[in-house]
Amino acid sequence: MAKKSRTKARDNAPVEGEVGPRQPCPCGSGKRYKACHGASGGAAPAFVNRPFDGLPDECDVIAMRELVPAATAPLTVPGTDREVRLCTLLPMAAPAMVRDSGAIWLGLQVAHQYGDPSRDLGAVLEAAIATEQSGIIGLTSPPGEGPRLQDLITGESLDITVHDGFAYWLDDVEDQDDATAAALEQANSAASPTARLESVEAAYWTNVGPKEHLRWVMPHPEDELLDALARLHAAGEDSVAVGSRFVGMFRAHGLLAPVWDLPVGTGAEVLEKPAAAFAAALADALAQEGDLSTHERSARAGLANRQVTIR
Repeated sequence: MAKKSRTKARDNAPVEGEVGPRQPCPCGSGKRYKACHGASGGAAPAFVNRPFDGLPDECDVIAMRELVPAATAPLTVPGTDREVRLCTLLPMAAPAMVRDSGAIWLGLQVAHQYGDPSRDLGAVLEAAIATEQSGIIGLTSPPGEGPRLQDLITGESLDITVHDGFAYWLDDVEDQDDATAAALEQANSAASPTARLESVEAAYWTNVGPKEHLRWVMPHPEDELLDALARLHAAGEDSVAVGSRFVGMFRAHGLLAPVWDLPVGTGAEVLEKPAAAFAAALADALAQEGDLSTHERSARAGLANRQVTIR
């Protein structure tokens, strides 16, 4: 899985217009913007704060890139009749693979740091389509200007399958040797059980051993979402299951992903109705106008200090 860089949200605010040269770079590198993606002379490519905006199921794509161990979704790419599959993680964290069958697999969890992950995906997809030879496709330098993934695929909703492990790596492999089986077993041992809820979009239950979590990527603008969550938190209406606790948020690719701790043994199924009820309450809170109360402002400040930026 691609290595993630995390910094406190108050030290790494999202891009709203331009970023000051002495501010931390929004990419999460820990460097000042002027020494990273804002460097003069093109030392680093321009940083795109919300790279997957416009993709179908943007929130799910972010979850697949940052939170979900093993999941896949077919993509329809006009201009080619080859199978194209979007994957969370590929063997050796490959950016893309052309399989012996000619199918193209795109990996989301890669180590590229070229400023715009969607442009990176577009570049490797174009390169994969242009070759018939099987093997790994990747980038060794910034791809420059060109089509992004949004420009290359249709806008239909993604049919996402969450897998128990990485057996999909071998979907088109008939003869599996001992080394392959061992590598797959090692990869599977690091994959936390995960399930996608059906009642709401981009919400994923996961079991990390000593704890269970619900992690839910939401499409709303950050300030508006924080206000709404603060209203619910202050009113004690931010539970998604009996014994659940709202503990904070990830910020990833321009969107927030609230996180709840769950009692061990909760599982995914019992979250469906409470999650749908929470989504309705959140919609009402988002529609509220007027200033936050003192209690709600205090809740908002607490929530803002419990954000962790991914990348």
